[in-house]
Amino acid sequence: MALVEKTKVSAAALALFSLCTFSTGFLEATPAFAKDTQHRPAVLNASAVAVADQYAADTAERIFKEGGNAVDASVAIAFSLAVTYPEAGNIGGGGFMTLYMNGKPYFLDYRERAPLAATRTMYLDEKGDVIPGKSLYGVDAVGVPGTVAGMWEAHKRFGKLPWKQVLAPAIEYARNGFVVDEQLQKRREAAQKDFAGKTNFDEYFGNLKEGETFKQPELADALTRIANQGPKGFYEGKTADLIATLMQKDHGLMTKRDLREYKAVWRQPVEAKWNGYDVITAPPPSSGGVGLVQLLKMKAMLAPQFKDVPLNSAQYIHLIAEIEKRVFADRAQYLGDPDFYKVPVAQLTDDAYLAKRAAEVDPDKPSDTKSVQPGLGTSMPEKAETTHFSVVDKWGNAVSNTYTINGYFGSGVVVPGAGIVLNDEMDDFSSKPGVPNMFGVVGSDANAIAPKKRPLSSMSPTILTKDGKVALAVGTPGGSRIFTMTFQVITNLYDFRMPLPDAVAAMRFHHQLLPPNTIFWEPTHPITGDLAKALEAKGYVLKGQDISGDIQAIRVEGETPEAVSDPRGRGVSRVIP
Repeated sequence: MALVEKTKVSAAALALFSLCTFSTGFLEATPAFAKDTQHRPAVLNASAVAVADQYAADTAERIFKEGGNAVDASVAIAFSLAVTYPEAGNIGGGGFMTLYMNGKPYFLDYRERAPLAATRTMYLDEKGDVIPGKSLYGVDAVGVPGTVAGMWEAHKRFGKLPWKQVLAPAIEYARNGFVVDEQLQKRREAAQKDFAGKTNFDEYFGNLKEGETFKQPELADALTRIANQGPKGFYEGKTADLIATLMQKDHGLMTKRDLREYKAVWRQPVEAKWNGYDVITAPPPSSGGVGLVQLLKMKAMLAPQFKDVPLNSAQYIHLIAEIEKRVFADRAQYLGDPDFYKVPVAQLTDDAYLAKRAAEVDPDKPSDTKSVQPGLGTSMPEKAETTHFSVVDKWGNAVSNTYTINGYFGSGVVVPGAGIVLNDEMDDFSSKPGVPNMFGVVGSDANAIAPKKRPLSSMSPTILTKDGKVALAVGTPGGSRIFTMTFQVITNLYDFRMPLPDAVAAMRFHHQLLPPNTIFWEPTHPITGDLAKALEAKGYVLKGQDISGDIQAIRVEGETPEAVSDPRGRGVSRVIP
């Protein structure tokens, strides 16, 4: 169980504590070929991180000072956020990692999988209608977690420091506690209302309060097993037994076999040329990487339409919405798990195809929604509470990582005896083709539920390089808004030449085909006044949304990286000499 101390501890004191040393006797799990980075000369005069909270930043600084590289820091950050950012950081969920290591691009898929007992109709009633909430709360919502396997694979291939060493900060935060932030308390209070009477959430997080030290001894023990045993400390043994016992008690689907058979997968990243940069981003089962490339290329193809159009003016928002409308039509039809369905990535990102799609954009008014169909024909068979971090080391390596438990605090289920928050990632499948999920996004049979299948995601951790060197590492949480927000930051930065802090802080908006002709605006930048009137005159409906995103970006120009965390969140960016 988690513990709360009534004594208040300053953030500065805890930050100092986090830099303490950890015991020796580390588990050495890194093969010799992964050590190459330590022999390369530094190409930058500092490393940099942009992460979701101060504790993750302290963790990264500690790992870099101990001689770690971008992957070591990333693994340490991921485990630390599982403790101090429990609403989205996790070991009970999964995600995607885009890497640029030793001058080469890589992509690691550690997305959750559907349990072996899952069926395509598991969330439908006897009439074939979706049962509200069944894919969101409780054990039925949980996919087989992938985070531990993913972090192990990344570290095994590229890490420098011993495995135990990179998990040490997370274990310390869990064992000794961290000071709760105001935002975390508010998110806990909001989640508490959703989970009331449905899960054991309150037993673990009910007393989490701002300014107090929150300890998680059961999670510390679970993390220690992972530190000592590697992934077997999660997918087998005591932790697996605890998860299986919970599932059996509450009639969930996941079994010890599901855990034992989970594998993270190295995939070929989506790569594209854009405005002199090489874009490296997420392939399926992400829809985000394909969508991001489509957005970037179509906007470039429509350069004459955008000439002299001010950023975030009514005409600019209209043109972007027209592009987004076509991207989301393709997303709904073609994107799914590539292990189950042949996703036409090359066709969807082909210049000729995108030129044809761009030519369909109406420069004056919104296209009729019903007329916007998937562009390749129809014969071919996410809550936004994710978290992202970006890391660049002094050797010029980069990691862009987005991982999630879906909604804030996932399914609301905490594993008794282990303190692990479990995801509600099954909602990212199409419970019923054509019926919107929690983000209002529809899907097709390509994203239908099947055993061992990975649900479609919009997560799109992205790295841009130029002349073989990292130029940008960027990403964000935000459900179906992820790749549209990432797109806007990239174009703010490179098309409008905004300074990085301004590019991240600028207003963001979103359109996703359905609801028809609806522009969503964010709480920090509501669309009002003359801008609202101009958009409404074009035929748009304006709607506020709770989703703002939490961009974490690092830009590299010259020898010194620049890191920026979104002012909308509690993130911290840091350049570490």
